[in-house]
Amino acid sequence: MKALGRQILVEYYDCDVNAINDVDFVERVLLDGTKNAKATVISHNFHKFSPHGVSGTVVIAESHVAIHTWPEYGYAAVDIFTCGETIDPWVIQEYLKENFKSSNVSSMELKRGLFKVGPGEELLFKPKENAELSFYK
Repeated sequence: MKALGRQILVEYYDCDVNAINDVDFVERVLLDGTKNAKATVISHNFHKFSPHGVSGTVVIAESHVAIHTWPEYGYAAVDIFTCGETIDPWVIQEYLKENFKSSNVSSMELKRGLFKVGPGEELLFKPKENAELSFYK
């Protein structure tokens, strides 16, 4: 079985409360983290809640990174989803940990889009030009 993507669900505890409540800082950290992992940023959108909290997403050519923060608990939940094998999602996870000054992190990796492929065959992450839309013919 080969996977189209890897998804890491990350819980950052004991974060710097001011950092994870600052929408500009959170946006910069997620953008820098994805760029450090050599991901291709397509778009991004972040929102500051009142009285506190930040949510945002960075859409990358290789999938996405999403965050929701609860500064009142020093907690941030992050979803890092990468397709293909050119991006290491753990690079992003570590970058966020350092910048949010999280002293307690819990992470779980999932393989997404599992398909059987024959010996010597590869699972295409980006279809060839004019390729059929269905994997099953």
